[in-house]
Amino acid sequence: QVQLVESGGGLVQAGGSLRLSCAASGRTFSRYAIGWFRQAPGKEREFVAAISASTGSRYYADSVKGRFTISRDNTKNTVTLQMNSLKPEDTAVYYCAAENKYGISASRLSMNYDYWGQGTQVTVSS
Repeated sequence: QVQLVESGGGLVQAGGSLRLSCAASGRTFSRYAIGWFRQAPGKEREFVAAISASTGSRYYADSVKGRFTISRDNTKNTVTLQMNSLKPEDTAVYYCAAENKYGISASRLSMNYDYWGQGTQVTVSS
């Protein structure tokens, strides 16, 4: 079992940056793919980025490609999401999630993730 805790959210002006962290418990963290999702008010949860367990392959939604970077440090059981050039439409609650899959890929589908954090609010003002 994995427990996830997000941090790093906050209020930032458009064009600014934030760095989200996802801290995980459990000795098998390195065997999980990790994804970031977000949900804005009145909208469905959507995929943002993911990183695979074995190769660290990275996947991004088109809306954040080139602006966001996902990385993981298995020695610290953490995954970070560096968010640059933020836009008001990036405003949402951001969740990290763990997929029990040790492989070269990571899913873009929230239904494939087994464990979720409580979320952290990101607000981008115009």
